[in-house]
Amino acid sequence: MLQGVDLLADAVAITMGPKGRTVIIEQSWGSPKVTKDGVTVAKSIDLKNKYKNIGAKLVQDVANNTNEEAGDGTTTATVLARSIAKEGFEISKGANPVEIRRGMMSALDALIAELKKQSKPVTTPEEIAHVATISANGDKEIGTIISDAMKKVGRKGVITVKDGKTLNDELEIIEGMKFDGGYVSPYFINTMKGQKCEFQDAYILLSKKKISSVQSIVPALEIANAHRKPLVIIAEDVDGEALSTLVLNRLKVGLQVVAVKAPGFGDKERTSLKTWLSLLVVQCLEKKD
Repeated sequence: MLQGVDLLADAVAITMGPKGRTVIIEQSWGSPKVTKDGVTVAKSIDLKNKYKNIGAKLVQDVANNTNEEAGDGTTTATVLARSIAKEGFEISKGANPVEIRRGMMSALDALIAELKKQSKPVTTPEEIAHVATISANGDKEIGTIISDAMKKVGRKGVITVKDGKTLNDELEIIEGMKFDGGYVSPYFINTMKGQKCEFQDAYILLSKKKISSVQSIVPALEIANAHRKPLVIIAEDVDGEALSTLVLNRLKVGLQVVAVKAPGFGDKERTSLKTWLSLLVVQCLEKKD
């Protein structure tokens, strides 16, 4: 097992720091992948010996968890994991496990205290660009784009990275929030330009459940109508009596309403709904101020 830990850690460790070296990874299809991202290197390693592979997988989990929690520092975490594993194997030679754990926890406390002592707040766009450039493996263009994005949306803004279809890196600023999805029925279209449904200053009803009964949305419709505001309904789905009633009122009396199917399901959907809710709350507070 320890040999597996060493094999993975050796491959990942050479990528450490701004002067780290790149690694070439053979792929089952296409050309080899060249990277100096620690977690990418760790994920690519799969050893034939099952005992060595167990050790490698343990360190892979460390790299993956670090990447999910912090988004960086996977190489450092891998190197530390190897040292911890080696200390742990001393138990088989008669070392006291309690003392080993106590020493690790003591070192952890000292390390955290020293890191806090050496750290400094990153505030200016130049500092943000510098940190982003390091995380982007020295790519200044990417660092500048990230800095510009944070400057425009603020520290609490949402930044999404997607694969592009062009040769250039682009920054797109969207006021509000954009997601994959649209109206559940073409009868909600209110403009022939691009077949869209457009509302200004609309009320929004969020639901993590499917809406089939019209009675469940009557209160929201009454509130929107009383304030002469359009209503946007975002739910897991809208069908049955609820959908037919909305469409009928849209066509007959010009009811300003649209039903939209929320993207994703399960935990991802709940996360999206929480994000929308936080955006709506922030906007309401800003308007009151």
